[in-house]
Amino acid sequence: MRTQVAIIGAGPAGLMLGRLLQQAGIDNVILERKSADYVLSRIRAGVLEQGTADLLHKVGVGERVQAEGLPHDGIEMCFDGDLQRIDFTARVGRHVTVYGQTEVTRDLMDARQASGVETVYEADDVALHDIDSDHPHVTWRKDGVTQTLDCDFIAGCDGFHGVSRASVPERALALFDRHYPFGWLGILVEKPPVSEELIYAHHERGFALCSMRSLTRSRYYVQVPEGEKVENWSDDRFWDELRARINPEAAERLQTGPSIEKSIAPLRSFVAEPLRFGSLFLAGDAAHIVPPTGAKGLNLAISDVAMLGAALAEFYGERSKAGLDTYSKRALARIWKAERFSWWMTSLLHTFPETGAFGRRIQRADFDYLCGSVAAQTSLAENYTGLSLD
Repeated sequence: MRTQVAIIGAGPAGLMLGRLLQQAGIDNVILERKSADYVLSRIRAGVLEQGTADLLHKVGVGERVQAEGLPHDGIEMCFDGDLQRIDFTARVGRHVTVYGQTEVTRDLMDARQASGVETVYEADDVALHDIDSDHPHVTWRKDGVTQTLDCDFIAGCDGFHGVSRASVPERALALFDRHYPFGWLGILVEKPPVSEELIYAHHERGFALCSMRSLTRSRYYVQVPEGEKVENWSDDRFWDELRARINPEAAERLQTGPSIEKSIAPLRSFVAEPLRFGSLFLAGDAAHIVPPTGAKGLNLAISDVAMLGAALAEFYGERSKAGLDTYSKRALARIWKAERFSWWMTSLLHTFPETGAFGRRIQRADFDYLCGSVAAQTSLAENYTGLSLD
């Protein structure tokens, strides 16, 4: 087999890149080690920056986002019960859209299937070869038969644990990593959201987030210590803890019920540099991880492949390597800004065992400054709704 671009990974990053390349007339094949059903079973959050939602419309898969997505013009920030709304529309003239990552994946997957472009699911033992040359190739096993795909370029969109980054010589990578000493215990419940907008709350007992999947399905989180076990948390214990951490008015409105999903997600910050190794380009979680506090994970992956897709279109359309040569630098500049914002949101809203009373006073001062400063609110709104690709 031969194609122009081999894409490793059929998550939203790989599928969006495939869609962009298809629209540019560039042949591509996606290889995914899991089944399509498994990919769609991965439940992830979904707050779309305006640029992400706009790109979904641009590539022709925005119909359901338009019909089912929930536009949000702001968020609510809470500190020990004191509430401050950040008005995105007033500050920067943009908004975000609540629409699940799973649904983004489904929309892109359905569009790819309808177009007839090839995706190989359940591709075992995927291996990248000759990535430091102009003639790379990929091998995998399917139904016990080893197959080979020759290509011009490889896009590694296969996540943090994927084969793409692991194929780069260790000496060629600089890794920047931070683990946080806590996680998010989250539950999904068939109840209307407690608020029309997301509530981010800091409390001396820990962080809490009131989010949603739809007008009838809510997602809630509380900060728990690293190593905590889901089985230690009954639904009643969770609801009691959430009520204690959010503002009293929201606690009074909160509708509780049996959880339909409950899990704990660890938090980390991670960046790999550079993002290009010969004919291999990294994008999405293969290149970086952000704490979910700033709602940047999915959006950052989409911005990566938007840049990479444009660079590949420039190469094949104009025979120019300029975009490919600058992809890593340009993408990393935006990635580090998103890492900074996610770190700042995490630092403001969580309790850190090592910082003590002094740390909480600094957090309170940061929150008070945010409440009283139009400039600070504008900065938050600008980052949350999404920085320009440029």
